[in-house]
Amino acid sequence: MVLAHLVGLASSVEALMSSRTSEGAIAWIVSLNTVPYVAVPTYWVFGRNKFEGYAMSRRDEDSGITRALSGKLNELRSHRVESTRSSHYLDGVERLAKLPLMGGNETTLLIDGEETFESLFAGIEAAERYLLVQFYIVRDDDIGTEFQQRLIQKAREGVAVYFLYDEIGSYALSSDYVKELEAAGVNVHRFHSTRGPGNRFQLNFRNHRKVMVADGATAWLGGFNIGDEYLHGEEGIGPWRDTHLKIAGPAALALQLVFLEDWHWATEELPELPWEPVVRSEQDAPVLILPSGPADRFETASLMVQQAIHSARERIWFSSPYFVPDEGVQSMLKLAAINGVDVRILIPEQPDNLLLYYAAYAFLGPLLDAGVEIHRYEAGFLHGKAFLVDDVSAAVGTVNLDNRSFRLNFEITAMVMDPTFAADVEAMFEADFARSRRMELEEIENQPLWHRVAARGAYLFAPVL
Repeated sequence: MVLAHLVGLASSVEALMSSRTSEGAIAWIVSLNTVPYVAVPTYWVFGRNKFEGYAMSRRDEDSGITRALSGKLNELRSHRVESTRSSHYLDGVERLAKLPLMGGNETTLLIDGEETFESLFAGIEAAERYLLVQFYIVRDDDIGTEFQQRLIQKAREGVAVYFLYDEIGSYALSSDYVKELEAAGVNVHRFHSTRGPGNRFQLNFRNHRKVMVADGATAWLGGFNIGDEYLHGEEGIGPWRDTHLKIAGPAALALQLVFLEDWHWATEELPELPWEPVVRSEQDAPVLILPSGPADRFETASLMVQQAIHSARERIWFSSPYFVPDEGVQSMLKLAAINGVDVRILIPEQPDNLLLYYAAYAFLGPLLDAGVEIHRYEAGFLHGKAFLVDDVSAAVGTVNLDNRSFRLNFEITAMVMDPTFAADVEAMFEADFARSRRMELEEIENQPLWHRVAARGAYLFAPVL
């Protein structure tokens, strides 16, 4: 018993020094010292917010990965363009990304499963030299099998295929699925959140990125994983409403760089890939690729969202399946709405996570009271992650508006500074709003006591949701 409290005390010191919020530190310290039998193992599995090893390798200027990728980054800078007056807010975000705003890109918005998988499969088919493939969830079902067989076919044609999946998100992926890929010559690895000193029991970090790069010239990213539900919907929540993005041009090399960093963590290897200049498209859309995650020095994803809100002059619209943002983002949303900005948040009506569903009710009232519009999508399960700033910029990626995406997951976002693309995203939002209902403040205020208690209780888990 004494030993348990001593371990709890030692763990509480670690929590005090590493927790990013005072509320989180207090909660862990109290629980670690009062119920150490439960709190200590919970803390070492879920409580820490720094991905040791990965973070150290990124910050060490003399590390092998830093030296190897610095030369590649210089290649990318040859495609850099200066931000315009309308996109000046990207200056700070560009420094967070440690990647340049790159011009000469063609961007294609992909809406829902049929369009997205058709584009992904066409990209696999067109690859001539190499494919870089990374997904959070890969399922051994019909669409997963088709995806697997297409990768196998390309490997047999002599195309180098590198396939990375998250070990937690794809925990149910069968060994036979992986072995069949390996037998055909596909390089397959898991992204190990438990690899590295101090991470042995850590289940809190996930690589939530969904990326594919073909020949360094074309890339895809967005909300889609590999599974039947993304094409055919899911029982209980209906059709799957998701968003993806295709990029043709120099920004594909930025995604290639991000993939290589993850691949190096998983394998301690760095594939030799071509980095020659990519043909610039006539669309000439500037694109900034923003990787974010628990290895970052700052809370990159949260700061990106706050900067986007701050920059909006007329409107900012968000879609996110999970909406439990930190207090900084909540405050920015309220301030923007009070200042007359058209602030809209699109979230699902039918949740796939009850904790997140109830937690949102703990803070939706003040947002609605400030003038923020909350729209609930009713035509299925909304899973797309996108935002629109005024008429000039839009973003698609993997970041949800919650603490897990802001601080615990490895994520990726493409910010596109192009009015034509922004118009496409606006049309997508308008179609989604037409299939949604707008919440009213009375809906929050008239909830029964049990609902309000459940909401406040669920909100206590916001740091790990």
